Amino acid sequence: MTLYYPRRQKQLQSLVNRLGIPTVQINWQLLDLALTHPTVSVQANYEQLEFVGDAVVRLVAAEVLWETYPECPVGEFAAIRSVLVSDRVLAQLATQYDLELYLLVSNSASTDKAGRESRLADAFEAVLGALYLSTHTQELVRPWLDPHFKQLAAEIRADPARLNYKAALQEWTQAHFKVLPEYRVQETPEPRSAMTRFSAEVWLQGRCLGEGTGRSIKAAEQAAAQVAYMSLSSE
Repeated sequence: MTLYYPRRQKQLQSLVNRLGIPTVQINWQLLDLALTHPTVSVQANYEQLEFVGDAVVRLVAAEVLWETYPECPVGEFAAIRSVLVSDRVLAQLATQYDLELYLLVSNSASTDKAGRESRLADAFEAVLGALYLSTHTQELVRPWLDPHFKQLAAEIRADPARLNYKAALQEWTQAHFKVLPEYRVQETPEPRSAMTRFSAEVWLQGRCLGEGTGRSIKAAEQAAAQVAYMSLSSE
């Protein structure tokens, strides 16, 4: 069923053509809603579709990783997926498809540069939700999203520093204990090398889960999180 507004219908058809998916199965009302920011309509906006799309993107990422790297441990899967589904990556993908051109948003929100990344990531997830609900399958999503995730996953595996074990560990602790891990970082007075300038411990409920070192606070925390997550996922 097409939209009542020919100009909007033409815009959305242009986006679907860029995605390279068939138009016959598209629920245009849902796709229009997916690209309507809450500042345009309090009730008719993308928030619910974003909720669905969040689950869709996580499932697609998980399936791509499972199919492409069957030998990977679960801990590495989780760390890679946390990067693939991050706002930064989703906003980058949204930008590649010029999603901002199709997003209905108020003038005040459109000039909010600080909120641009999350706005695009939210809209991207909402589009995935609309495409999934159009068929209740992934057939309108995976043909164009898989190549992006496969390329990104390969790049992440080639550069372990990009793995986000902190996010994976946070997800695990919230799921099992409803709390966040605590990081305790110290700067080494006379480090043996720049790689050991900072040392970090990650604690949960009075227990030290892992330790790590790095050239920066962030790197040390990631190293500690990796040790902790690998240990927990093997228990």
